[in-house]
Amino acid sequence: MRLRHIPGAEEAIASSPYVIQEPESQKGCWDQIFGNSHPVEIEVGMGKGRFIMELALSHPDINYIGIERYSSVLLKALQKRSRLELSNIVFLCIDARDMADIFAPGEVSRIYLNFSDPWPKDRHAKRRLTSPAFLSVYEKILASEGQIEFKTDNQDLFDYSLESIPASGWEIQEYTRDLHKSLMVLGNVMTEYEAKFSALGKPICKLIACPPNRAGQD
Repeated sequence: MRLRHIPGAEEAIASSPYVIQEPESQKGCWDQIFGNSHPVEIEVGMGKGRFIMELALSHPDINYIGIERYSSVLLKALQKRSRLELSNIVFLCIDARDMADIFAPGEVSRIYLNFSDPWPKDRHAKRRLTSPAFLSVYEKILASEGQIEFKTDNQDLFDYSLESIPASGWEIQEYTRDLHKSLMVLGNVMTEYEAKFSALGKPICKLIACPPNRAGQD
């Protein structure tokens, strides 16, 4: 992914009250960051933050953590965040592969993966956020009844995910290849990309899955 660097982005992130610095030191203690024991939900690759900030506004009884590794993108989310009265959302500028070093087992109740980079070349498959390598990380931090929710407009990535997730021992609980024409659209919150693609008439795919320690418990 090529992004235009914004001068001063790193400095703004380092000084922002909305970004947790040295998040490894908070492992197992995220309730202290938020000052309560509400469930913690994460969006990996949050972009400009429209999705997760709308969730935070709608659900004050849930704590949200937005993860974005690209400083120039996170800076735009911080500008939006500064205009909102919220106490249940913070951001991290990290690589998602490091999440098991930042969250304790069972500390996260839900992980959102929205319009992730499809990494179309086979040699890059391990970089996909629904690859076995990433699923292993999610499994380490999700609660016993935790879930991932994945949305994409990329049919090839969705096909890959429908295979890789069960192959890793996870259970796909529900999925659709046209979200906005299915019952799964109830309560749906759109991302920037979703709004753009939907306006063009492009179908949105979505699935909900649970890790091996959850599958079969219902």
